[in-house]
Amino acid sequence: MGIFLDERFRKGRVKLQKDGKPYIKKIAQILEINVWLVNGEFIRKNISEDFVNYDHHYHLGFIPRNEFWIAKGASTGEMKCYMDRMLTEYMLMKNGVSYEEASEKAASIERIERGKSRIIRKLRGGKNNKKHLIRIIHRKLMKKFSNGVSVWLVNGELVRDLFFVDFGGGGHDKVYYFVPRGEVWIDDEIPPGDRAFIMLHELRERNLMAGGMEYPEAHRKATELEHYIRNHPKCLEIAIGKETGSETLS
Repeated sequence: MGIFLDERFRKGRVKLQKDGKPYIKKIAQILEINVWLVNGEFIRKNISEDFVNYDHHYHLGFIPRNEFWIAKGASTGEMKCYMDRMLTEYMLMKNGVSYEEASEKAASIERIERGKSRIIRKLRGGKNNKKHLIRIIHRKLMKKFSNGVSVWLVNGELVRDLFFVDFGGGGHDKVYYFVPRGEVWIDDEIPPGDRAFIMLHELRERNLMAGGMEYPEAHRKATELEHYIRNHPKCLEIAIGKETGSETLS
């Protein structure tokens, strides 16, 4: 389960209601598994920050058995990738395989499936260098700070197709080799109202790693900050200012 499970959910004050939050609508059924489109923003604020684009019970225990959750905002193509990925993980873990092993096997299958697209095969070809691919992936410059850090909204689906199938939510150059120096990326599947919280998380995590902290601990501390600010949203701009230590240039 995620680093944080909101106390309101643990004590039963946040209910999982099929006719209300976080459920939006049932979109598919695979064997005995119901696939639900859900409100990712609500889940991150009220249940766990570790839910991003999709997940299942054997990775995040608050998701009921026999359910797959996909956050609103995913494209039809991504939904298929997510369902195939979750089905592989779910069935392996149901039979006792560890999450790490199940995830690795599922990711290998997902990479092959994503690579079958003619467009993706062409983009992966040798004629397209990294700088060209980054220009395609960049969607919008969200913020540029005077300390040299730029925050970009990116095409998350293309990042997963071209570089890393497990990219989700956000990332930065201290974690991902493909993110240019001084950049933080926010997945465009994250709804607009949630992007600043993800930005804060990534800025905090990046600063800690720049200071020598290993990723697991930096992620934990960034999640602690994100959790606090989600419950004190008036402090969001101040918190971002502290992480950048500088003014916004754009």
